[in-house]
Amino acid sequence: MASRQPLPADDFGIVQRVLDKVTQLWTPSPNTPVLDGECICAECTDHYDPFPANEADENQPHFQGVTGLRNLGNTCYMNAILQCLCSISPLVEYFLSGKYITALQKDCSKVATAFAYVMTDMWLGDSDCVSPEILRSALGSLYPALTKKTQQDAQEFLIYVLNELHEALKKYHRRRLYEKKSLPRCCRKMIASESSIITRLFEGQLNYSIVCLKCENCTYKNEVFTVLSLPIPSRYECSLQDCLQCFFQQDTLTWNNQILCSLCETKQETAVRASISKAPKIIVFHLKRFDVLGTMKRKLRTDIHYPLTNLDLTPYICPIFRKHPKYNLCAVVNHFGDLDGGHYTAFCKNSVTQAWYSFDDTRVSEIPDTSVQTATAYLLFYSCQPFSIPIQKCKS
Repeated sequence: MASRQPLPADDFGIVQRVLDKVTQLWTPSPNTPVLDGECICAECTDHYDPFPANEADENQPHFQGVTGLRNLGNTCYMNAILQCLCSISPLVEYFLSGKYITALQKDCSKVATAFAYVMTDMWLGDSDCVSPEILRSALGSLYPALTKKTQQDAQEFLIYVLNELHEALKKYHRRRLYEKKSLPRCCRKMIASESSIITRLFEGQLNYSIVCLKCENCTYKNEVFTVLSLPIPSRYECSLQDCLQCFFQQDTLTWNNQILCSLCETKQETAVRASISKAPKIIVFHLKRFDVLGTMKRKLRTDIHYPLTNLDLTPYICPIFRKHPKYNLCAVVNHFGDLDGGHYTAFCKNSVTQAWYSFDDTRVSEIPDTSVQTATAYLLFYSCQPFSIPIQKCKS
């Protein structure tokens, strides 16, 4: 779960170009810089304010989970992600109830404990604004780039947070097939050797069918994912379904991308198609707005239309696993600006008020449903089940 598992070298080898579509949880070295995987952002256009509380709307009632976050100097990327995670009730409840304490791995509990403190302040505190300094400090000890006052990529920060929480809260068990071996290989699901609240909520599984176009030999490969990075097929306007269709369409690997067929024993043109064999409870879509063509870099400002309710993933899920094919939007990360500088904000639906809120560091305001759809969306969080209000204490 915590790292990308390479595909075996036999059969058709590693289908790297296709797997690049999928973002995994991974564990970089402590010296790995936290930079945008698609572009390197310069300074953020947000700023450090020594009196952030003055930015809050004094007329805005304070509800649980509706709390601003202090900007610590170009940390809007962190604040936006924390607001989205704060809106996911099952995750919040896990920490507010204290369940995380019994699962903590002593050698890596720092980040999870700091995350719990921040979630507690955001949900149970009486302040309109709190500081995430304790969490940034804990993560900064692992990723020094986070302690610098430079802009980072929100999508990569999300992966780092989920990875560290998983590492701190994971439990071990034997790896085994979830479904009976009598099922076709394309329909089997695997239980990972490590599980946590992160895997239970965010982990999904893709199944790749790989067909040699010469001998028609077909093999299947499974790949775990936590974030799906979706290509944007249009320059000006498209829908989220267009992006999904582009991601799940069949790819033909030719020329230098040919891979070795175990039956032909030579490299052959290959057709590859992905489907979801395990749909996560929370599915996160990363819209690939930062485009790199050789030495040229640009931001795609395509207006992508995404539904607030009833996102239908049925066409992309293996038929026997279509238990929760429809999803509802619960949070959005927005990116303003371009590759040389920008700013992140978040839209989140609160499980207490059932209203949408805009979070811009310490600035918090309620917004109508019609304002959630914007052309600045960068990350979309969808849930297959409605959220209830988090329980603060464990049931006896």
